[in-house]
Amino acid sequence: MKLIIVESPAKAKTIKNFLSKDYEVIASKGHIRDLPKNRFGIKIENETILPEYRVSEESTATVKQIQELAKKSDTIYIATDEDREGEAIGWHIAHAIGKDPESLPRIVFHEITKNAITHALETPRSIDMDRVNAQQARRLLDRIVGYKLSPLLASKIQKGLSAGRVQSSTLKIVIDREREIRAFIPEEYWSIDTLFRPDIEATLTLFEGTKIDKLTIKNKEEAARIVESLKFQHYTIGEIETKERKSSTPPPFMTSTLQQSASSQLGFSPKKTMMVAQALYEGVKTPEGTSGVITYMRTDSLNLAAEAVEAARELILDRYGKEYLPAAPKVYVKKAKGAQEAHEAIRPTMLAFTPEVAATFLKPDEIKLYRLIYNRFVACQMNDARFEQQSITFESPDAQFRATGRRLLFDGFYRVVGSDDKDKLLPPLTTGDPIDLQSIATEQHFTEPPSRYSEASLIKKLESEGIGRPSTYAPTVSTLQARNYIEIEKRAIIPTEIAFTVTEMLEKHFEEIVDVSFTATMEETLDEIGEEGKSWHKIILDFYTPFIAKIDEGKTSIVSLKMAKPLGRNCPQCGSELLLRSGRFGEFIACSGFPKCKYTEQTEENQKEGSTPADEISEEMCDKCGSPMVIKNGRNGKFLACSAYPKCKNTKTLAEQKTSDVPCPECGGKLLWRQSRRGAFWGCEHYPTCKFISKFEPSDKKCEVEGCGGALAPRTYRNKEVYECTKCKDRTPREEADE
Repeated sequence: MKLIIVESPAKAKTIKNFLSKDYEVIASKGHIRDLPKNRFGIKIENETILPEYRVSEESTATVKQIQELAKKSDTIYIATDEDREGEAIGWHIAHAIGKDPESLPRIVFHEITKNAITHALETPRSIDMDRVNAQQARRLLDRIVGYKLSPLLASKIQKGLSAGRVQSSTLKIVIDREREIRAFIPEEYWSIDTLFRPDIEATLTLFEGTKIDKLTIKNKEEAARIVESLKFQHYTIGEIETKERKSSTPPPFMTSTLQQSASSQLGFSPKKTMMVAQALYEGVKTPEGTSGVITYMRTDSLNLAAEAVEAARELILDRYGKEYLPAAPKVYVKKAKGAQEAHEAIRPTMLAFTPEVAATFLKPDEIKLYRLIYNRFVACQMNDARFEQQSITFESPDAQFRATGRRLLFDGFYRVVGSDDKDKLLPPLTTGDPIDLQSIATEQHFTEPPSRYSEASLIKKLESEGIGRPSTYAPTVSTLQARNYIEIEKRAIIPTEIAFTVTEMLEKHFEEIVDVSFTATMEETLDEIGEEGKSWHKIILDFYTPFIAKIDEGKTSIVSLKMAKPLGRNCPQCGSELLLRSGRFGEFIACSGFPKCKYTEQTEENQKEGSTPADEISEEMCDKCGSPMVIKNGRNGKFLACSAYPKCKNTKTLAEQKTSDVPCPECGGKLLWRQSRRGAFWGCEHYPTCKFISKFEPSDKKCEVEGCGGALAPRTYRNKEVYECTKCKDRTPREEADE
């Protein structure tokens, strides 16, 4: 028997379909060996580094199963993903089952198709120890920063905080943008909107010898003076210029650009994009059986296999005609720093599996992303689109205006991916002819601050700065959100106040951790380990020694910012004690259960209405001590509190508790309609033991996504009635699920 070890059960199932009974395929289910969770796990003594890797408790049964199959096998193939993390996982698997990693045949493939798997089995290689060491160095650096710096933040600011090598420099980028926004001072300017007959929009470019740009006209009086002068002047047609322009074909997708396009065109978060892409890569139903339909989705390469390009060219010639086919295949080169990881861009594996065919096999979100990938790949091998660019000037003794237009001459790759561009044609005119001013008006404007980052634009920024790698983009954003460092509202990333406090402390005492150039340089150094065999021990030691010295110094030199004073009353949401804290904008009251409970309220001094009115006594009696209950005002509205406070700290919601007829999908408890500062939601009565929450009331229907099984909640999404999974967020049209 021959054994193939992969990472994912879905991948194992797909590969098994391609092979004979001589092969057994098993999944490690991701990382099976790592540093211990409850301690540092790295011994650094006398310039020697010893990571204490352990098989995780949840992987023990999987390792035992792999060991038993390995004993019966003549050959054991390591077939984990072909990036550095996959290489390291393969190395750990070998150690976990007691095998020499470099003695096991290592097979790699960019797509999970029969041909790709057959070819990989025919051309095995050894585990690449340079790649393993690069990933080891990355893991150890992240452990050193996270494990040593996070407790310091917790001790100096508040518990629950964390820092990370990539996480903290990413947060600094978000904070810097927010600082720009807060420091921004709007500047007034005026525009002059002009129409020449017949309905030709034109822009004032020159007045009395002065070039006019966006901020030239500063006030209403100046705008009115210009308009009054222009009203009575005579105009003639000046220079008429016509040029041909090209719109270049876009390159195929890599991880970052796929996440950006899926965000802007489909509304997918980076996390969701990668989850859907993973399913398309690992295997879905096709007319030929289960197969992977896209290549590996964690890549920063723009390379394309020659046979894939040739297949695309044949399709373009057959479907669209020779005018759409370039004379030679198009080749794209990665321009950003540190291109590495997998060796191909993201593309479909079978061009015969068109989006039209796929629509009958794939789930709604899968077909959306697959169509995006398929069309982008075909488009990247088509001819450019061509336009005729028109420009006409209108002149008077004191002024010059310019009108522009264009029309599409040849749609090229737009034939596949479409375009929002509309033809804006100018009428046929002759130089020197007079032309009438149809209308002229002024409009006031104010300059706007830079926009906040979206998840897509932040990933684009990380890629351009060389921070992180394809596999880290989405998890980094998710971690910042989970740690309450950022909130995402209408796609905009907004840092919380605690994020400012943490970043300011790191800037002052650990500037290299939040320095973008330092983080990018470290990424390049890790690349050198994987590509050139540079010593990873030296890189770790060069970072560790001065960093630990700063940690030790910070324990005594950094002033504590906790400033938390117990108030002697309980949080109305979770029952933990409330604390008086200091923030960037003064004192505020917060729950001691943070970050699990994020309840806050203003102090009396900070309330806009001045002093708080006297408590109103209710008719209800305290069910704990029998004292009257009083009505109090909190951040989230009125609530009942015991008048015997602080001896009795009982609190109750004032409104009647709304409950659901459907039990909690995770523990079977009662679902309650709760209010928080982020809005209302359904939560389990057993919180914090059970942490189920949902913005929409769950139904008794279950999600059919493989391995999910979450509860489906009815909601309206983009004017359509759907069921949305409370767990994986997959959406299904209401009528399909009801059937």
